[in-house]
Amino acid sequence: MAEVPNRPEYQSELFKKGLEVRREVLGADYVDASLARADDFNAVFQQMTTEIAWGMCWTRPGLDRKTRSIINLGMLSALNRGAELRLHLKAAVANGVTRDEIKEVLIQVGGYCGIPAALEAFKIATEVFKEIDAVKE
Repeated sequence: MAEVPNRPEYQSELFKKGLEVRREVLGADYVDASLARADDFNAVFQQMTTEIAWGMCWTRPGLDRKTRSIINLGMLSALNRGAELRLHLKAAVANGVTRDEIKEVLIQVGGYCGIPAALEAFKIATEVFKEIDAVKE
């Protein structure tokens, strides 16, 4: 695990709590690279993401990580946020969400948010699954 850059934005206990979960869910390499790329302009965004999404939301006891991943897949698909969907598909698989469950989430998106949103999400999921399978070989 890389050393967290010594920035004032990265010092709070909430940031540290969120960082631990963020690394576990998304992978330390990805998260550490995001933090390392941050500069004086956007380090506050890394702080916000880590504290709010990961420190406040993902650490709550009311839902397990698998359920949170399923919710994220639906929201990101509905919002047509392809890059984040790609990232959270990998995290969802790591959190125990099966491909059949992902398929059902995307069908639900199609029914409630429209076929174009589901189509894009299915395309991205297919690409992610191919990447995951290639690593296994």
